[in-house]
Amino acid sequence: MIESVAIVTGASSGIGKATAVRLSADFSCVALVARERGKLEDVARVIKAKGRRALVIEQDLGVPAAAKTAIERTLSEFGRIDALLNIAGAVSGLGLFQMTDEQWQDGMNVKFHGARRLTLQAWESLKASKGSVVFVSGNAAVVPRVAGAAVGSINAAIEALAKAFAGQGIEDGIQVNSVSPGAVMTGRRVSMLEKVAAAKQLSLEETKRVFLKEAGIARFGSPEDIAELMAFAVSPAARWMTGTVLRMDGGEVKSV
Repeated sequence: MIESVAIVTGASSGIGKATAVRLSADFSCVALVARERGKLEDVARVIKAKGRRALVIEQDLGVPAAAKTAIERTLSEFGRIDALLNIAGAVSGLGLFQMTDEQWQDGMNVKFHGARRLTLQAWESLKASKGSVVFVSGNAAVVPRVAGAAVGSINAAIEALAKAFAGQGIEDGIQVNSVSPGAVMTGRRVSMLEKVAAAKQLSLEETKRVFLKEAGIARFGSPEDIAELMAFAVSPAARWMTGTVLRMDGGEVKSV
């Protein structure tokens, strides 16, 4: 079997973890990047149990030097890069008038600059393998709100960044797309709903029902739902697709 290598950031939990595990079905080697070594090692054990290779890379992608370190370690261990999935980065859900400059910058550091730096560092290797890159944005990129203003702004910037990389990728043979998940039930989503429930003096289940009704969707998504879309985005079946935003949100965004 010819070895193929995927790098997944934010691989310690949520969508990143689900994606890393899912990609181990298609890639022989998966490099796992996140800040929490213990959680990464748990994911690595799952992948290794499938007979695949896994590399734990404990790095904070908000630190400029982290991207170079992550790529160098991947190449040292596996020798190539075929896919890069930029999933890391939680952005504060505070409102437009509550966010400080520091909180705005924290949101940009990992999700935007971390992904940008990592893609730049991996570019030559991806060019050699004719590989794929996926960025992760979200519905707030096209439906910005006062609450969570940074989420929408940074997601919109991510989609623009992905399209810019895609333009160069056409020339260099690298496929670049972005995935926009809707309301996915991650640990962060549960914490957010719990805070809303406490503020409104509702049960968590009632808060979930209210959210689904207001969003106009039948259910919350799962990390595994998004992982399947990620796997498709870097598969041969999707190869002619580049510079595209792939939305999976249960129908939440109603605009054309």
